[in-house]
Amino acid sequence: MNCKSQSQRAIKAFEDFVSTPLETLLQRHLDTSSQSAALALFYDVAANVPAYKAFLAEQEIEPSAIQTFEDFQKLPAIAKENYISRYPLPDLCRYGQLQACDMIAASSGSTGKPTFWPRFFTDELQIATRFEQIFHDSFSANTRRTLAVICFTLGTWVGGMFTTNCCRYLASKGYPITVITPGNNKEEILRVIQELGANFEQVVLLGYPPFLKDVIDTGMTRGVEWQQYQIKLVMAGEVFSEEWRSLVAQRIGAENPCYDFASLYGTADAGVLGNETPLSICIRRFLAEHPDAARALFGESRLPTLIQYDPINRFFEVQDGTLLFSGDNGIPLVRYNILDTGGIVSYDAMLQFLAEWGFDPREKLVQTRLMSQRVAGVPPVVATGVASFQTQDSLKGIHPLPFVYVFGRSNFTVSYFGANIYPENVTVGLEQPLIQEWVTGKFVLQVKEDIDKNRFLSVIVELAPGVEDSQDKQQAIAASILSQLLRLNSEFANYVPPEYQTPQVALAATGNPEYFPVGVKHRYTRK
Repeated sequence: MNCKSQSQRAIKAFEDFVSTPLETLLQRHLDTSSQSAALALFYDVAANVPAYKAFLAEQEIEPSAIQTFEDFQKLPAIAKENYISRYPLPDLCRYGQLQACDMIAASSGSTGKPTFWPRFFTDELQIATRFEQIFHDSFSANTRRTLAVICFTLGTWVGGMFTTNCCRYLASKGYPITVITPGNNKEEILRVIQELGANFEQVVLLGYPPFLKDVIDTGMTRGVEWQQYQIKLVMAGEVFSEEWRSLVAQRIGAENPCYDFASLYGTADAGVLGNETPLSICIRRFLAEHPDAARALFGESRLPTLIQYDPINRFFEVQDGTLLFSGDNGIPLVRYNILDTGGIVSYDAMLQFLAEWGFDPREKLVQTRLMSQRVAGVPPVVATGVASFQTQDSLKGIHPLPFVYVFGRSNFTVSYFGANIYPENVTVGLEQPLIQEWVTGKFVLQVKEDIDKNRFLSVIVELAPGVEDSQDKQQAIAASILSQLLRLNSEFANYVPPEYQTPQVALAATGNPEYFPVGVKHRYTRK
């Protein structure tokens, strides 16, 4: 690809992005078959990406033999081990040209060895639509002066630079958004908000959930009045509970969590694959309150991240309980296995399932928005309900996009008496009233043995700054964790003998070097 065609590609993509309304972008899947789009991507990659050509040849697959979507589903999945790590980086790009990409991000997997992921400007524009969906539908940032504070780590890691660029593209499209990039420097974040926040109608913090909570908690100890800044949060990287969302909402003064938060399903491999919407959050909050319904839907005793996605942009499949996706990037990916467990649910199937449990999330969202408008002084409407609301606000945040749910990597569980114990179950126990004031939310979950080789469930919990250890706190935390394990995890309740169910809790000071070292990505389980 020569310089002229490269520039023409960039100009056309940017013109399309700034001139195409969000609603049009979110309705493409209604007019175009997502299966046809996945096939078209396959033909393009098979013809133009040297590594994929070689991969298919090794598998003795002739691209012309892939005629139907059923044929497509028989293609071998690719992954880091059998594809990305086996070919030179340029060969993974179209035409074998690494120079056709203008940015490279790095990810380090479980081995700690970096994997490099190149991309071009046009790849970021695809992802910018996910940010536009959040900033428009959830935060109404198309009409509100907004300060976007990038709290992701900056540098070669994907989150900070990618997010910064996408927010700036929204500003170029006409959104009154101003971006500032303190990264994960907590002191600088607090300074930025206190000195600049009053100039804007709302402040959006974008970062990893535990870090954003740390920023908020530190600000509270210093007298920061978060409510005055109309804080909104965009998060990625970790599954969190709805109790966590409610707790943080309370601390920042957010009155409508469905419209004040959004989590991204993002990877260095392919940018953002999907995002929380007001609709998906509303559904997840209902399922958090009805664990039987959640188990019936997801088949597990833990609550996954629930997002909606554009099947034209990122096409998902499920194979043996693992998510595969196909999407165009600097390194185009066809049936890529990212090793996340989860599943997909169509829009209609989701609404039908919830109706069987007596819940309509659209009606719930309408009610919460009407309530918010009344609080804000907006004149009430004569009629309420989904039908009447649609004419006024187009059911903002409700689009007939499919859902994908993500549990994350299955190796983060521990097995105890044959029951899979998930960190998410323990997290809920630490987010109950009173308990949440004592702890940071970090913990290490392990199964250990005593001197008689009897197994027991060990939970090392990090105390909040200034909080002292005590036996009363240990017992209260153990009781809270046990209560939530029994409520949420049917395997635990039925497999583990009652005399072995109460976890042994130990409390560690903030930043304990053995369990909670500062500056290191935390792991919640140890084998």
